[in-house]
Amino acid sequence: MKKLLTTLALAVAATGALAQAWPTKPVTLLVPFPPGGSTDLIARTLAPKLQEKLGGTFIVENKAGATGTVGGGIVKRAAPDGYTVFVSSLGPFVIAPHLIKSVPYDALKDFDYISVAVQAPNVLAVPASSPHKTLADVIAYHRANPGKMSFASSGNGSSDHLTAELFWQQTGTSGLHVPYKGGAPAMADLLGAQVDATFMNINTGLPNIKGGKLRALAITSEKRSPLLPDVPTMEEAGVKGVNVYSWQAFAAPKGLPADIKARLHEALVAGLNDPEVKAKLLGLGFEIVGNTPAQFTAFQAAEFARWKKVIEVGKITAD
Repeated sequence: MKKLLTTLALAVAATGALAQAWPTKPVTLLVPFPPGGSTDLIARTLAPKLQEKLGGTFIVENKAGATGTVGGGIVKRAAPDGYTVFVSSLGPFVIAPHLIKSVPYDALKDFDYISVAVQAPNVLAVPASSPHKTLADVIAYHRANPGKMSFASSGNGSSDHLTAELFWQQTGTSGLHVPYKGGAPAMADLLGAQVDATFMNINTGLPNIKGGKLRALAITSEKRSPLLPDVPTMEEAGVKGVNVYSWQAFAAPKGLPADIKARLHEALVAGLNDPEVKAKLLGLGFEIVGNTPAQFTAFQAAEFARWKKVIEVGKITAD
């Protein structure tokens, strides 16, 4: 019995020593999109803060493809040892699985969810020359002209597309979806009034809204944004159920040791609340979240079900 207890004590001590040693080699923050986007920005902003808190080296690696699902598959197949961390937007977590056949992971089962880092609402915007001055104007036009008002998006199944679909479903109206191959050409045609409107992310739209080239009619956040204090929420403007955020989050391959998960979560939240980081992100239109692994897991499941319904009702495909 004494020998058994000694063996167990040594095993526990060894486990503790291994946990304390992490990280002893570079940690990869895998971003499933090209450099330069919002998700890449979040990863690169937080990497040095994670290094400060945890020691070691944190490297951002971009593995783009199939709207983020290629990167998701790489993370699923990685060892759950704390050396591969998935930094992604909501797409691969809750949208792509409903649009793409044979996604190389199960979004509900193959990851350990660490934290939603930030979120940002979408803004219903029209060109400055648009006759529509309020959300009520848009709804009235929709009712009088079903399927006629055009809404640009950065692609089928994108956040701006799905927000428009949700808006039509909640108001019992219909518009015309015009998908583009990315946000830049969609913005160009919106500024040129080639399309009537869009639900763009606040980060994307803020410069042109502030510059007077676009008019913001409503925002999809629960409360008004301090960056656009004069723009009403969708609910204030009379439409319920269109509370939408884009978000960026951290996850890991399923089976991440509890102590590493706890340390990573603690360091991530500390990084998000670093005064310099926080000021930078708030200035760009992000809201700091930093929720717990349990909260993120529940949130992911709810978002997964929500967007599944919107996609099915709207008969949306990836093509």
